[in-house]
Amino acid sequence: MNILLGVTGGIAAYKSLELVRLCRKAGHEVQVVMTSGAKQFIQPLSFQALSGRPVRDQLFDNDQEAGMGHIELARWADSVVIAPCSAETLAKLRMGRADDLLTTLCLATDRPILVAPAMNQQMWANQATQENVSVLQLRGMEVIAPAVGTQACGEEGAGRMPEPLDILNRITELTEKIAKNGQAWSKLSAFWQGKRVLITAGPTYEAIDPVRFIGNRSSGKMGFALAEVAHKLGAEVTLVAGPVALFASEGIHRINVRTALQMFDVVQAHYAVQDVLISAAAVADFRPETVAKNKLKKSSDQDEMTLTLVKNPDIVAWVAQQTDKPFVVGFAAETTDLLAFARQKRRTKNLDLICANSVGETLGFDTADTALTLISEQGEVALPRATKNAQAHGVLEAIMQQWD
Repeated sequence: MNILLGVTGGIAAYKSLELVRLCRKAGHEVQVVMTSGAKQFIQPLSFQALSGRPVRDQLFDNDQEAGMGHIELARWADSVVIAPCSAETLAKLRMGRADDLLTTLCLATDRPILVAPAMNQQMWANQATQENVSVLQLRGMEVIAPAVGTQACGEEGAGRMPEPLDILNRITELTEKIAKNGQAWSKLSAFWQGKRVLITAGPTYEAIDPVRFIGNRSSGKMGFALAEVAHKLGAEVTLVAGPVALFASEGIHRINVRTALQMFDVVQAHYAVQDVLISAAAVADFRPETVAKNKLKKSSDQDEMTLTLVKNPDIVAWVAQQTDKPFVVGFAAETTDLLAFARQKRRTKNLDLICANSVGETLGFDTADTALTLISEQGEVALPRATKNAQAHGVLEAIMQQWD
């Protein structure tokens, strides 16, 4: 396999020398691309000696055909590995920046990208870094979590670059997955090509007054991952999104809503011409009976406030009851008795498939990973913990298998 190894600025850059050696020993060809920051820590000649190839570090290279080395490299690579990957590079990848050779070729390639972040433990824990990682995972990038231990700065925590052998093992897994998934992807793409898919995602916010609302912690990441993967497979995707700050690719018809009633109206208007409805949204079960026109004020002697709530329509159940319904997929997010509740929900609402996911401190809402159990009339399939992008593949494959 042709591995393009990106090395960014950080003290861990010296570990990448061992990674090159291990990759070569395993039979891979390695082309190293260094950022200007990486060259502050290690000399390119060391990588050249181990890889057998001159290190590339210039975006505009007169020695390359047409002066477009980033395109040549993007096409040469079977996979792109960035180790160590700095916080700055994570941010650039998230934003789609292209101000050096490495970030430009990452934009220009359609090959798998694997990143091994390495940075100070506080930089890794920073909310901005974690958001960048979540977005990259949602787009399909593989992220190897940094190791925990003593860092060069003397601090303790997560942020150390994973050991080269661990990275090589992930590269090997990626190689095997590419080979295994190539044929499966072709079959999946042939099925979804031209299929019309309606997906709901995110929470709904039910107003109490002009400044307050009842809501939930749904991030919308699972629904958006389903929309992205279905779109890449060739489906015509309509995404009904609650109030979330997530990006949807061009070509996905996105309709933004805020309340359950607004989402219901959009679904009613679109479901009849769809092949599949995937209800991944966490729709509020109830809404305030009345919405105050002005901000509600509390008096000095007030200790309680009573709100009268009325039931929202059950959107996915309504669609499943229609005679012209599409294939209907629902989600069950539970904190206890997950499978029992999900089985009952599927039967009660007459769903073709339900995706049961446990929500808690480490899984579910607003996390990068999730674990699902897919339940249908044909049986149950457990999808082990993985990124929501990977789980989206599993859900779409399950729909294909049950279509007939």
